[in-house]
Amino acid sequence: MGFIGFHLCGRLLADGHTVVGLDNLNSYYDVRLKEARLKRLEPRREFRFTRLDLADREGMERLFADHSFERVVHLAAQPGVRYSLVNPHAYVESNLAGFINILEGCRHANIPHLVFASSSSVYGANTRMPFSVRSTVDHPVSLYAATKKANELMAHAYASLYGIPCTGLRFFTVYGPWGRPDMAYFLFADAIMNGRPIDVYNQGRMKRDFTYIDDIIEGVVRIMDRIPAPDAEWNGDNPDPGSSYAPYRIYNIGNNNPIELVRFIETLEDALGMKAQKNFLPMQPGDVPATFADVDDLMRDVGFKPSTSIETGIRKFVAWYKEWIGQTG
Repeated sequence: MGFIGFHLCGRLLADGHTVVGLDNLNSYYDVRLKEARLKRLEPRREFRFTRLDLADREGMERLFADHSFERVVHLAAQPGVRYSLVNPHAYVESNLAGFINILEGCRHANIPHLVFASSSSVYGANTRMPFSVRSTVDHPVSLYAATKKANELMAHAYASLYGIPCTGLRFFTVYGPWGRPDMAYFLFADAIMNGRPIDVYNQGRMKRDFTYIDDIIEGVVRIMDRIPAPDAEWNGDNPDPGSSYAPYRIYNIGNNNPIELVRFIETLEDALGMKAQKNFLPMQPGDVPATFADVDDLMRDVGFKPSTSIETGIRKFVAWYKEWIGQTG
């Protein structure tokens, strides 16, 4: 199971829902971590797991035919900005072909609400802070970002053509226990614990709106029951990118408090009780210097904004991480 999907399944099960989880358990990162997440969910009677690739058209058609879903939350995608420089075809297969199978499944099954993960990366070359869903996002700087922008456009087309209520969530640098090993904070922790230097891009001056996983999940859960309706005030002469004449909405879910990378590393060092050896490097292709979420719409519509401090979030991650490496070596 994926990082965010695992946490969402746990929350929904705790709230008394029946959940069908989908994952192809590919080897993009350590499959042991995916399997360990799954083992924590499988004992629950209300949980069903299907091993399936999103790009498997016939398999996806069977999935929707075999179940009557009240909500579909699409969090599965090929992640990572840097990996898109190495294996671009993986992003087309998962993020584009896979997403059209989700949309077609929702269309034919008359799903009441599709909630799907977008990304703060869609803001690309935008520099006006904080990033607002009211701004256009037409200048992605990575293929990953381009596929996420494409997902938003595809969802809008289906909302417009078929009346499928769709909500896109732009996540901002999600971190926490059970996270992806390819994420910087996970790589940093592993290197620091093992006495290896860490690569710090843009001389550590990049700022990220680090958002703790529990805050992300709270936002997703609240959005799931807020089914979008057409915006009566939407005007094609002055189109609002965050809403539509169709049943479609976009929200940011971010901490609304960007942290410089060097401070993030210092917080991680404090939690680990060890100092990092830092290898300062220039900006990598596809990266952006800063992210900062405007969450006014989220606050207005569901009464929530992320608030977990970086100190609290990193402390919880490190506690889990030490337990994890103790189990796996």
